[in-house]
Amino acid sequence: MKEFLKVAKALSDHNRVKILKMLQHKRLCVCEIRALLQIAQPSVSKHLKILEKAGLVSSEKDGLWVNYHLADGSSSPYAASLLGNLRHWLSDDPEITQLIA
Repeated sequence: MKEFLKVAKALSDHNRVKILKMLQHKRLCVCEIRALLQIAQPSVSKHLKILEKAGLVSSEKDGLWVNYHLADGSSSPYAASLLGNLRHWLSDDPEITQLIA
């Protein structure tokens, strides 16, 4: 139950859902996510930390930069299920299509 609630909590914020949809298309650093969402850098970092703890997002250091991408879902069956269905969800939502255009 604890793992399920962690994933559910990660999805409870519209900015975190937007981040997942953006990362579905390409790897991004915090500064790119901040610019697209137009929110403060500490807020982006907080959202990414929650998504990482839920097993939905992974990071990779590249020199001075840290790039984020969707996780493979191996840490949780709930995260794996969500990530497997993500491409079908919200594809026609105007906010999402504007972000990933």
